[in-house]
Parts: sequence; structure tokens; C-alpha cells
Amino acid sequence: MRIPPVSVLIDTYNYGYFVEEAVGSVLAQDFPQEEREILVVDDGSTDDTPERLRKFGNAITYLRKTNGGQASAFNFGLERARGKIVAFLDADDYWLPGKLRRIAEEFEKHPDAGMVYHTFRQLNSCDGVFQDGGLPLLSGFLPANTKELLSYVLYPTSFLAFRRSALELLLPIPVALTIQADAHLSGLIVFVAPIVAVPECLAVYRVHGANLFADRSEGYGQRHELRMKTRRAMVDGMKNWLSERAYDLSRPDLHAYFKQWDLSQEKEEFTVAPPGRMRISRHLIEYARYYGPQLTWRHRTVTYMNAAGALVVGYRNVHRLDGWRMAVTSAFRDPSRRV
Repeated sequence: MRIPPVSVLIDTYNYGYFVEEAVGSVLAQDFPQEEREILVVDDGSTDDTPERLRKFGNAITYLRKTNGGQASAFNFGLERARGKIVAFLDADDYWLPGKLRRIAEEFEKHPDAGMVYHTFRQLNSCDGVFQDGGLPLLSGFLPANTKELLSYVLYPTSFLAFRRSALELLLPIPVALTIQADAHLSGLIVFVAPIVAVPECLAVYRVHGANLFADRSEGYGQRHELRMKTRRAMVDGMKNWLSERAYDLSRPDLHAYFKQWDLSQEKEEFTVAPPGRMRISRHLIEYARYYGPQLTWRHRTVTYMNAAGALVVGYRNVHRLDGWRMAVTSAFRDPSRRV
């Protein structure tokens, strides 16, 4: 049996309403059928997902398992994927025409690349409005340049494709990552091989009320706890992987890399247990320092100013500082607005 060069891995859990569009977007790709396989891993859905997928027949390989979360679904599918390239797609997203051919071309042009990723469009399911993803892109072997490593932004599942030989070095994904399992892969692949960024919108990320990593929706409290738990498991898994390969986690670049994750976790904690003035001020100072490579000089300056202002107004009013500052600036520029 001929081994296809590309495996498409679609993970789904109770996304019957969306999964047909996801599968259809892959089948519609201008890419030879014999050159790809489509594996749909159903992580124990209790909705009509099986019935909806039955219509595709032998065009897909339908794999059903007991519910265990995204990492377990990825691991299950990857054990059965045969392609030299693995492209991921969440069942609530979909690809745009030309995606599969484009990433295959990039892997061909860059034989040392471990991952190819690309920008995307975001669709708000509530109002049907599209907008560009707007996240920065980087190419190359990022650990060779500390600024680039600290500027690296992890993209979601549906915009990532990996060379299987590089991906194997990151498996299995820790099963504790019931969501955001893709972050384990995209966060560590940069230490394995160069990556290639494609500045084209090749897929659509759908924002809807059931997103497992949504910020504001019904059940926010539970999702908030899940995000925090997942981030801890993800960081622990990444640190373990690096330590097992003799990386010194106290290196300045790695210390700063993981400090960014610590600050993200701390920000989540603040929504549950608001910090005192000293702690929020210190948080903002460290944010400006460790996220500095991702920020403009103006953004860094404002963050340092907010750190000073937090000592006066406290955590609950920090968000007001920018508005107050703009009002004062506007008043000085327009004498008629002065009291």
C-alpha cells in the first residue's frame, strides 16, 4: 500500500454542527487524493457527530475513542497516521482553498523545516464578521536568537503542520493537556528544527460560545480553572522535555521564555484573587521586561508608566490609567477642553 505524503488529522468532540464543514474544506483542496489521508478522531462525542461523518464514507478514516481530551485524541490519531507531513485541523475551524498544496510546497522548499504555519482569518459566529488573525510570524531556528525566541507567538491547532520525523521527537503529548495540546508541539518544535511562516490566510478560526479556550461565555469559571490547570501542565511538560535533553533551564533565554508563561498564569490568577498594589506593579514591570521583544517602545513605556500608576490606584483601576492619560494629553493639546 502506497504511503501518502500528507496526513490530515481532525480532532472533534461534540462538534457535529461544525465537523462537516471542516472535513469538506479538506476534501475540496486542490491536492491529489492519493497524496493525502484524512483521519477524524472522535474523542467520545455524545452528539450526532458519527451520523454526520458517515456521509463521507471511505473518503475519510473515522476513528472513535473514549473521551480523554485533545492530547489523547492527537496521540491516538498520530499512532495511526502514515504521512511524512501531518497537518492539524480542529473540527470547528476550516481550511481555505490552496492550504494543503501551499504547506506541502514549503516543506519541499525547506527540507530542514520541522513546522510550517500560517496566518488566518477569524470568524465571529455570532455576527458573521471576519477579521485577520493579526498575530506575528517568525521563520528560522528561533533559539539561535533570543529576541526572536521571546517574540514567538504560538498559533492554534488548525494553522500548524509538522514534518513527521521532527514531530516524533515530541511524542507522546502529555495527556494532562485536555485542551491546548497543540501548544506542547508548537512550543517545543522550535528547539528541534527551523520553522517556516507563511504570511497568507489559509484557514479560518471560528469563535463561538463552545470554544474550550473561550474567554467569555457560559461556564467561564470552569473554563478559567481549566486554562490555569492546562497551562501548568503544559509548562511542566515543556520543562521536563527540555531537561531530559540536557537543556539548562536557568539559561537567560530559557528563563525569560518560561517567565512569559508565568506572567500569563499570574494574570489569570489575578481575576480570581486580585493582587495588592505592589504585586500588580511588579507584574507590569516584569511584563514590560520579559515581553519586551514583542512590544513597541511606546507600549513598553506605557506599561512602565502603568506600573508606577498601579502603586497609587491599585489593581482594580489599572485599566483606567490609559483613559486618564489620553484625556490629560488631549486637554493639553486642546486648551478649550481644560477645566
